[in-house]
Amino acid sequence: MELKLLNDQGQSAETVQVSDALFGREFNEALVHQVVVAYMANARSANRKQKGRAEVQKSTRKPWRQKGTGRARAGMASSPIWRGGGKIFPNTPDENFSQKINRKMFRAGVASILSELARQGRISVVEDFSLEAPKTKLLAGKLKGMGLESVLVITDDLNENLFLSSRNLRDVLVLDVSEADPVSLVRFPQVVVTKGALAKMQEVWQ
Repeated sequence: MELKLLNDQGQSAETVQVSDALFGREFNEALVHQVVVAYMANARSANRKQKGRAEVQKSTRKPWRQKGTGRARAGMASSPIWRGGGKIFPNTPDENFSQKINRKMFRAGVASILSELARQGRISVVEDFSLEAPKTKLLAGKLKGMGLESVLVITDDLNENLFLSSRNLRDVLVLDVSEADPVSLVRFPQVVVTKGALAKMQEVWQ
C-alpha cells in the first residue's frame, strides 16, 4: 500500500510505502460504528440530575378527599403525573455510560478507518510539519499553500508552536500519535501525518 508524500505546495512528488495490515484492510462499517460510539460514550460525563418524588419540595398531605369531589383520586402533590411532581426514573450523576471495547476490536476499527481514508485519497504524508513561531497566520498560510482547509494533523512530537498556532483555527486539529482517536479520524475530510508519526502508528496500531 502506498500513500502520497506532499511537499509544502501540496504536490505529491513521490509516495511512501505503508503496511497493508493498517492501510489495506477491508472496511467494516459495523465495527467502525461500534468503536466510534463506544469512544464517545466513554468520554461522556454523567452530570445530569433530576428529582424523584421523594426529593421534590411538596407536601405529603392528601390534596382532597378520596371520594365525592368528582375529581380523580390523588394521594400527594409529588406524584409524577402532576406538574411539578418528581420524575419516575430520574437521571442521576452516578449513571455509567461506558461501553467496553477490547484492544483487538479498537485496533481493527482504527485500521478500518485508516484503510478507507487511504482508498478515498483523504490521508497524506509529509516529511515534517512545524512552524518557526506560534502564529495562527503562519499556519493558515501554510495550509492554504498546501491546498488544505479542514484538516487533522498527526505528528510524532507535538511542536508547541504548531499546537498554539492551531487553537484559533476552527477546522484544524493538531494531535500527537498517542492522542489520535477514531472520532477525529472520521470527522475531518483530510488527514495529514508526518513520517515519524506514520512509523509510530504502524508500530502501535497494527
